[in-house]
Amino acid sequence: MAHYLVRAKPKPERLQELHDRLRSHAFTGLRPFGQALTRSLEDARTEPDGTAIWEEEDYCSPPLAQERAAVLDTYFDEIRVEQVAAGQGWERIEALPKLIRG
Repeated sequence: MAHYLVRAKPKPERLQELHDRLRSHAFTGLRPFGQALTRSLEDARTEPDGTAIWEEEDYCSPPLAQERAAVLDTYFDEIRVEQVAAGQGWERIEALPKLIRG
């Protein structure tokens, strides 16, 4: 398993829908990644330029292929990944404000 620090540009017109779908746990049943993706997006942060950032564990090659096809490409553009050690990404971004509040 690999861990990635993910940066992506949120689609502003889709953020409320993403928030609503996370609150209703709409992605948790997606196998094999739904629970991990849901936790990551619930804790995603926002960089000063509006870029969303979070840590994600993934088994795919290329990284996040299944997640992108099922969820991420609907809500984000310009998705980039940087491999990190487990937990290192969260440590780097913990002081940033949350992407999804409430």
